[in-house]
Amino acid sequence: MAKTDIEIAREAKMKPIQEILDGINVPDKAEVYSPMGRYIAKIKTEYLESLKNKKNGKLILVTAITPTPAGEGKTTTSVGLCDGLNKIGKKSIVCLREPSLGPSFGMKGGAAGGGYAQVVPMEQINLHFTGDFHAITSAHNLLSALIDNHIYWGNNLNIDVRRIAWKRVMDMNDRSLRSIVVDLGGIANGYPRQDGFDITVASEIMAIFCLAKDLKDLENRIGNITIGYTRDKKPIFAKDLNAQGPMTVLLKDAIRPNVTQTLENNPAIIHGGPFANIAHGCNSVIATKTALKLSDYVITEAGFGADLGAEKFINIKCRKSDLKPDCVVIVATIRALKMHGGVLKDELKNENLEALKKGIVNLERHINNVRKFGLPVAVAINHFVTDTDKEVNFIMDFCKNLGVNISLCTHWSNGGEGTKDLANTVVDICEKSSSTFKFLYEDKIPLFKKIETIAREIYHASEVVADTKIRSQLKDFESKGYGNLPICVAKTQYSFSTDPSLKGAPTGHVLPVREIRLSSGAEFIVVVCGEIMTMPGLPRVPAADSIKINDEGNIEGLF
Repeated sequence: MAKTDIEIAREAKMKPIQEILDGINVPDKAEVYSPMGRYIAKIKTEYLESLKNKKNGKLILVTAITPTPAGEGKTTTSVGLCDGLNKIGKKSIVCLREPSLGPSFGMKGGAAGGGYAQVVPMEQINLHFTGDFHAITSAHNLLSALIDNHIYWGNNLNIDVRRIAWKRVMDMNDRSLRSIVVDLGGIANGYPRQDGFDITVASEIMAIFCLAKDLKDLENRIGNITIGYTRDKKPIFAKDLNAQGPMTVLLKDAIRPNVTQTLENNPAIIHGGPFANIAHGCNSVIATKTALKLSDYVITEAGFGADLGAEKFINIKCRKSDLKPDCVVIVATIRALKMHGGVLKDELKNENLEALKKGIVNLERHINNVRKFGLPVAVAINHFVTDTDKEVNFIMDFCKNLGVNISLCTHWSNGGEGTKDLANTVVDICEKSSSTFKFLYEDKIPLFKKIETIAREIYHASEVVADTKIRSQLKDFESKGYGNLPICVAKTQYSFSTDPSLKGAPTGHVLPVREIRLSSGAEFIVVVCGEIMTMPGLPRVPAADSIKINDEGNIEGLF
C-alpha cells in the first residue's frame, strides 16, 4: 500500500534551518533572521533592504489547466521543479502561498505539495504555521471593532451604517456567517446593523499584505482602505479612524517571509495566501523579490487555472511590483484532460483517447492565453500510473505541433529526479527566449472595458452582463480617481465560464457581474461574477471528518 503524503512527510530527514539558509548565503546573525523552532525561520525586513542591489535570478511562473476533481498538482510540480533545478546544479528556491485552514478542513485539502515533492514540516505548514494568517485575521477584525466602536461613541465621522463596506473575517469555511446581524442585545451593545464574514484569504488585508513593498507601504495601503460611506456617499478610510498604526503593529512580524525546506532539503519561502478564485492568488511580493536576490531560479505558483491565477499574477502582481516571468509552466494531467472530455472520475483509470482529444482543448486554450502576454510556455504533464503510452504520446505530439516544449514529470514518486527534463527545458527557455512581455490591458482604459477584455480574451465570453447599478458604481470609482486600477475577477475556478459544469474550452457564454468591490488599499477592483462566494461552505463530508490525533500522538487524515 502506497504511503500517504503525511506519512512521507513525517519520515523526512529535515536539516536545521541554518543549514538551509547557509545554502543561499543568508548569514547566521540575529539581525538577519528569527528562528521559529528548528526547521522554520523568518527573514527580517532589515536584511531584505540590504539585498536590493543584488542581481535578480530568473522567475518561473507555474500555473495549470482548469482544475477538476481528478487533480492537477500545481504545488507538487512547483516543488518538484525546484528540486529538479537543484539536481542539475542550479540554485533554486520555490515560493509558495501559505495554506488556509478553510480548505484544509473542507474539501480541497492541504497545500504543501504531495508524494515526494513536498515542503516540510508539512503538518505545521498546513495548520497554524508561523501565525501569519492569525495576525492578518486579527488586524482585519481590529478594523471591524474600531468601526463599530466609533459608531457607538457618537459617530463623529457620520458613517452610514447601511453603507459599511468592511466585513469581518475568519480562516474557516462557515456559510452560516455570510450574512449576519451584529450589535443585538440592547443599547449597551451598540446599533444593530447587517454584517457578514468573508474567509481570511479573501480579506483586503491579505491582498495588501501580499502586494506591499515594505512595512511603510503596508501601513499606507491599510490607511487607504475604504471602510464605508457617509449618508451623502463620501468615502470613509481606515486612516480616518487612525487604524493603520495598530493594524500594522499586528502585522510587524508576519510581514517577514517564512523559510522552510523541501523533502530534498532545498529552500522554500512560504508567505501570504490569497485565494485565486476570490482574490489575486499569489504569494507575497516581498517573498518573491527576496527569493530572486538569493537564487538563480525562483519557482512560484499562481492559484487554480491560468485563467485566474496566471492572469492575476501578471495583470495585478507584476503590474504593481515590476516583476516579469521569464517562463510560464502549465501543469496538466491526462486524468484531468479526460474529465474535460466528459469522462466521469470513476472511469479515469481506463484508456480513453477520444475523451483526451475532446478535453485537450482546455490545455490549448490556456497555452494560447499565456502567449497573449508575450511569454514563453512549457507544459508539464504530472504523470499518474494509470496514464497509458498512447495517451502520453498523443499529448506529447499535440504540444509539439503547437510549438510548445512538453515534459513528462514523475516528481510525485521520484522527487527532483522526476523533473530533470522539465528543469533543463526551463533553463533552455530562460537562456534562449526573449519574451515580449505585455499586459492584457492598459491602466488608462475604462474599468468596464477592462472587465470585457478579460472576459473576451481569457474566458472567450461573448459579452459581460452588468446592470445599471454596477455600471454606475464603476463610473463613480473612475470619478474618484480609481479608474487606473486593475481588475480582480472572483468567479468559479472549475470553468472558463461562471458555470462550473461547462468543461473544456467553452465559447459564447456570458459573464454575469453580480457585485463589485473597491479595494482601495490593495489597489484593485474586485468583480464578483456568477455564484462565487467570498465565504465558502463546508462540503457534505468535510475533510475534518477524517482528521484526528491517533494513539501515538500523531495527526491522521491531514491531506
